[in-house]
Amino acid sequence: MEEKVLMSTAGKSSGIGGQAVLEGIMMKNQDVYSVGVRKPDGEIEVHLSTHEGIGSKRLRKIPIVRGVISFVDSLVLGMKCLTFSASFYDEEEAQPSKADTVVQKLFGERAEKVVMGITVAFSIVMAVAIFMVLPYFAAALLRNVIVSDTVLAVIEGAIRLLLFIGYVLLISLMKDIQRVFQYHGAEHKCINCVENGLELNVENVRASSKHHKRCGTSFMLIVMVVSIIFFIFIRVDSPILRVVFRVALVPVIAGVSYEFIRLAGNTDNKLVGILSRPGMWLQALTTKEPDDSMIEVAIAAVEAVFDWRAWQGREAPQEIETPQEIEDILEEKVPQEIEKVLEAEA
Repeated sequence: MEEKVLMSTAGKSSGIGGQAVLEGIMMKNQDVYSVGVRKPDGEIEVHLSTHEGIGSKRLRKIPIVRGVISFVDSLVLGMKCLTFSASFYDEEEAQPSKADTVVQKLFGERAEKVVMGITVAFSIVMAVAIFMVLPYFAAALLRNVIVSDTVLAVIEGAIRLLLFIGYVLLISLMKDIQRVFQYHGAEHKCINCVENGLELNVENVRASSKHHKRCGTSFMLIVMVVSIIFFIFIRVDSPILRVVFRVALVPVIAGVSYEFIRLAGNTDNKLVGILSRPGMWLQALTTKEPDDSMIEVAIAAVEAVFDWRAWQGREAPQEIETPQEIEDILEEKVPQEIEKVLEAEA
């Protein structure tokens, strides 16, 4: 039987967030993050570490700017966590390629960070090309038929949205991605469970919603909507400048979109709720119902970085202040929490 809500947390954000990885979940709470992975042998492994992120604390307090920083930072950390989770499923130890050897010789200990930076940069360039520049050229084909720049901007936005939906539908055909979407649902369910004041256990998590206002899927939809608004009002005659503006304004659009998602996750305002609904609907494509084994992984990842009992007022908080305390959690708390989850389901 589902537990009754202990406290009212309506409109209250826990501040935690995460993403699905291969057979697991990453959860982040301020500068501490965990990656919970269900290994091939069925055991749950939780990796706990710190992530300082990019940019100074002062920059992270500036509206819009903090959104750009957060977006890039999430890509870097996400790529690192995906690589970590995938390492458990490598069939055999891969031999380093010639390119890997060259990079290792050139950059030494910094080789991994350099490769990660190049990968993230390439991902951003490809995303901008496909979802920002390509829709412009597609809509421009109608310029001889449609003279209204406003209508063309709306058509461009619609093409952008269709490309995104098509991309999601295409990758969802892959079995591994289907499971990633299930873990994505487990991540949302855990956060919703905690933020609704419920005890974090498999039964309560299972009954919680797999949709969440602060989801990256909602962020992507807001980016598309904000881009339509920007390009309706920002008009230039030169086709080259139109493309330049679309690329140059990506950080600003991302920053504005972040501010809306941040607001949506911290308020129960009815208007904001209505504006958030399309993003919640879109999450039907990127989140699927998880099984209990996935929920167990999500719970282990959450409990490694977030004292939900203290946050809900169930007991006094236990703050993480030093690297040694994090090391203590690695040795004691994480195995204990995993054991609790497994025993509860035995």
